[in-house]
Amino acid sequence: MSNVVLEAKNVVKHFTDGKSTVEVIKGLSLKVHAGEFVSIVGSSGSGKSTLLHVLGGLDRPTEGQVWLNGQRFDHMGEAERGYLRNQHLGFVYQFHHLLPEFTALENVAMPLMLREGTNYKDVKAQAEYLLNRVGLSHRLTHKPGELSGGERQRVALARALVAKPALMMADEPTGNLDRKTAVKIFELLSDLRQEFNMAMLIVTHDEQLAQTADSILHMQDGIWAESE
Repeated sequence: MSNVVLEAKNVVKHFTDGKSTVEVIKGLSLKVHAGEFVSIVGSSGSGKSTLLHVLGGLDRPTEGQVWLNGQRFDHMGEAERGYLRNQHLGFVYQFHHLLPEFTALENVAMPLMLREGTNYKDVKAQAEYLLNRVGLSHRLTHKPGELSGGERQRVALARALVAKPALMMADEPTGNLDRKTAVKIFELLSDLRQEFNMAMLIVTHDEQLAQTADSILHMQDGIWAESE
């Protein structure tokens, strides 16, 4: 019996361009428990985004293991990893990655529509609920190009939550937003985490926002740094 949602064991990540090898992550381990909020803080180039990609199964580690809900998944093929991601994880990025030709409602519904046996009526209701929850009930039929930066990030947040993930991963979710909007988005993330009883792993360079987490990990040059 374990309430560990995500575990990394001695993860190493190299990038090679043929001549030289760059070691971006140098043997990191971490655990995220159910319902826990963990933030990873580091400056640009510290390797934190690369780590999040490896932990979320978007990339494979060079060495080490990644376990998701008690199942090892770093060694799986792309299709299997994609399936597990869709089942257990929600992602929010600095750049919202919304599909420009679809409305806010369609963008939020998309992850559930990719699942077999989904009922469009139920999916639509869930997507509408979440857009309402993030304060965008008046923007359901708007496309990303018709929304402000803060609104687009709220749509991305609703999309990440629609599948009710066990773990939400966010890479600089407030990086492109002004301070006031950033604080609002962070508060919204915290509220939704409690409402959905999910774990949250956030990568940020914003020390102030990171302080609200249950635990803070500082990353420097691919390893954990001792926090002051």
